[in-house]
This record gives sequence, structure tokens and C-alpha cells, in this order.
Amino acid sequence: MLLEQLSNAFGVSSVEAEVRKIIVEAVKESADEWRIDAMGNLFVTRRRRVEGEGQPLRVMVSAHMDEVGFIITAVKDNGRLKFKAIGGFDPRVLLGKAVVVGSDKVPGVIGVKPVHLIDSSERHQVGEIDSMSIDVGADSKSDQIKAGDFATFATQFGYLGDRDGEPSLEHGRVKGKAFDNRAGCAVLIELLKRDYPVDLIGVFTVQEEIGMRGAQVAAYAAEPDLAFILECTAADDLPSLEEDSDEGFPRLGQGPAITVMDRSFIADRGLVDLLIETAKQENLPYQFKRPGIGATDAGAVHLARSGIRSAVISVPARYIHAPAAVLDLADFWNTVRLMHSTLRRLGS
Repeated sequence: MLLEQLSNAFGVSSVEAEVRKIIVEAVKESADEWRIDAMGNLFVTRRRRVEGEGQPLRVMVSAHMDEVGFIITAVKDNGRLKFKAIGGFDPRVLLGKAVVVGSDKVPGVIGVKPVHLIDSSERHQVGEIDSMSIDVGADSKSDQIKAGDFATFATQFGYLGDRDGEPSLEHGRVKGKAFDNRAGCAVLIELLKRDYPVDLIGVFTVQEEIGMRGAQVAAYAAEPDLAFILECTAADDLPSLEEDSDEGFPRLGQGPAITVMDRSFIADRGLVDLLIETAKQENLPYQFKRPGIGATDAGAVHLARSGIRSAVISVPARYIHAPAAVLDLADFWNTVRLMHSTLRRLGS
């Protein structure tokens, strides 16, 4: 499954080349043209293939390639690696986690003093990242790893639950790293295989996790009439929440999540209504992302040039920005279906 390849790929912000290579191989046969800009954004154009009147709309659909991770800041004489976060992390998820470091993907473990060696007063405290280090099994400095190298989790994609026979690509739940936003990338790849009454400009952006930097450049260059941003958003359906709690959305298995507002932008109401109307017409499930939470590339895209009408639609997943996230494949494919049907309606 393509999502598996994308999830397993190494692609911390600013070093997305491995992810980009997978995407190019997946889309080049269906693209009318593709190019990579100076920042590393990948633009893939699929021109109108369905009858329409007049000049076709230019519709940008984007997804960011980068994942959260770490940058090595120092290599100590004892071989331990000091690091800083790239993107947002809760330090509680890091202790004892397996990682890979640098272009050679050297295996390591994020370490901190064990419970046996700390004072009782420290046992209920979570150390900050500055108190942690990555142990790659070295006793001294090595030329193999240097300050400025990047690291990410060593998690491998896999299926969850009881599965008889061959795993289904359409149903069930999967775990993996970097579903934020390799899930969005996989949705966009699927969309680029299909025909529309608009010119589709698929953009796979870089450096979203450190401030939407690639999207700012990409939206200016693409000059779209409107834009849809594909994302992976945090599901809020943990067991501690009551089933009827207003706090428990979005939830796995209940369809793609439509954004009304986040910290970076307020969605274009006309595009939000179009997504809702399309979902109802196609009998597809949908839900809403909690307003005012998080930020996406839409924050940069909607401000480009003289302003771009923008909307965000997301695949929900549990435990994003952590070593392993969980998503429901039904949500993934319903996101593909909803976006495909929405794009088909734009030129009709």
C-alpha cells in the first residue's frame, strides 16, 4: 500500500527528498507536467479532461510531505547525541523510543535517567528535551553522525486487530509514523489519477511543521483560483471521554473532518458548504475538526497574492506527532471519494 511506503519514509522538515521520490514515481504517469521548485515543493499538474465551458478553473490541492522529528545539535565525547525538536512534541511520548539518525539511518534510542537513579521528587516529572539524549551505542564521537543531522522515529507501518487472510486495503485500522501528513499525500496521489473539469495543480509542500514555509512559496507560484488543503488531524475519541461528550470529535471511522476555523485561518464558507453538500449528495460520512485548534498550510495559502479561497479536509488519526499514530482506512478512502466528487462538481 502506498500509504505504507510514505509512512515508513524518512522526511523531517527540510529533508523530504525520500518522500518526494516515492511521490514522483507514483504520479508521473498520470501527470501532464511536474516540477520541483528551489525549496523542494513538488508541483504536479493534471489538466482538464472532462468537458466544460470556458477557461477551466485552476484548483490547487496540496498536502505537506514533511514530518516532525529532531535535529542533532551536538555529539558528546561519550557518543551521546543532544537534539532539538523539529515541530511540536509532548516530551512524555519520547522516552525510550527507537529512532533512526542521519542519511545512513543509524538506529538509536532516546534516553534519560532510569527510575532507579532519580530522586523520589523527580519521579512524577517529565523531563524536557534538553535533559534527553539519543544513544546510538557509541562510546565516543564518530564521523558517521554530526551536528545538523536529522532523526525521526523508527516505527514501521502495520495493520491492527484480527485480520483473516490478506489485509484489506479499504478497511481496518493501521498504525505508523508520520500519518501527519503522509495520509494527505496519499489522498492527493489518488486524486491525481482521476479526471476533472478543472485544471488540478497538486502540490506536495515542504516545511509545514516549522511554519508553513513551503506553502507560502507554492501558493504564490501556482496562482490558483481556489485551494483545498489535505491534512491529517488529531482524533479526539480516547477511551476516557464519554461517548456523547461534545469534546469527542473528530472520531475514527466517522469520515473525513472538515475545518471551519483553526489558529491560522477561517475557511471559505462557500467551499465548506460545497464539501458538506457533496458529502450528503454522495452519501458519504463527514465530521468537523474542533474549531480554533492547530494550524495548517491553509494559513499561508489563503494569504497569497490577492487572497485565495481555501478549505481544509483531513483524515483523522489518533496520537499524531508521536512515535505511532492510528487511522481508519475507511476514513482515508472516504476522504478520497469526497474530494474527487467535490472537484468533479466545480466545473459543472
